[in-house]
Amino acid sequence: MATTPVSRGLHVAIIMDGNGRWAQSRGLPRTAGHRAGAEAVRRVVEAAPRLGIATLTLYAFSADNWQRPQAEVQTLLRLLYEYLMAETSRCVAHGVGISVIGRRDRLPRALREAIEAAEISTAGGTALHLRLAVDYSAREALFRAACRFYKATELSHESFARVLGEVNHDGARDVDLLVRTGGEQRLSDFLLWESAYAELYFTPRTWPEFDAAALEAAVREYHARERRFGRIQDAAAS
Repeated sequence: MATTPVSRGLHVAIIMDGNGRWAQSRGLPRTAGHRAGAEAVRRVVEAAPRLGIATLTLYAFSADNWQRPQAEVQTLLRLLYEYLMAETSRCVAHGVGISVIGRRDRLPRALREAIEAAEISTAGGTALHLRLAVDYSAREALFRAACRFYKATELSHESFARVLGEVNHDGARDVDLLVRTGGEQRLSDFLLWESAYAELYFTPRTWPEFDAAALEAAVREYHARERRFGRIQDAAAS
């Protein structure tokens, strides 16, 4: 895993979709797909720094995922706990800082403690900022931030973004590239404020099939696009 610090690198966010379909297409239980998805996380985290990615936000567990069958929910939360327990020391060794965004009050106590321990242990990481969205809803985060913002003395986009960061337990700059695997083409309540000008990249490849080459292809596509942020080129304006 690369350990070279990346200054002002990309912020890439990924909706990791397709675990269940990957498993079912192979005659396996959905839980097998989630375990294969955890391996994909390891591959992508390892590849990210060398591709110029400074911040990587992964949609690990949405607020809507509580509606899934209890056994599947327990599997997802257990896999997250196992990931943190197994990977924290590796992240420390390779300069990866971990933070978790989203609600924490509904998570099992052991998972909350693992999150806090991982965040503290990896706080010095400079090669990559790995953000895991857990029990996360962008709409809820925006609502909770708006409820706090009325007390703010500075009314600006920047001050609202700071309040939103407080609600999420972690702030990060805007998303440059948002990737969704699994063939669906929607944001699913993920980083709505931060993705206002993100480049969107959808792939039919399911998350367990996603690897370093697939991430590199998404980043290459991002660099090939022209980003104007509402402006027009000087030549076109003349």
